[in-house]
Amino acid sequence: MYIYNVTVNIEKSVHDEWLAWMKETHIPDVMSTGMFVSNRILHVMVEEEAGITYSIQYEVKDMETLKLYHEMYAPKLQAEHTEKFKDKFVAFRTILRVEHNHKPE
Repeated sequence: MYIYNVTVNIEKSVHDEWLAWMKETHIPDVMSTGMFVSNRILHVMVEEEAGITYSIQYEVKDMETLKLYHEMYAPKLQAEHTEKFKDKFVAFRTILRVEHNHKPE
């Protein structure tokens, strides 16, 4: 299992609009591709003057599926985000491999 992580620092002036759009539009659009198993939004707990930072995580079963997402869907979805919040955010992406996941019974 892998986690496709998108870390975003969003300007405070558009924060509420961005967070609502992520929850109501962008993440549902990403999930509708059928490439991901689950998702979550995490607020990165750091004090910053420049904005508010989030980690958006999408769980994907294998690297082949993630590669397919990047080829077929990511360019359009990322362009929509950039167009809507141009010059109001900074983002970077990482891929995490789940080595161990323990869920108590």
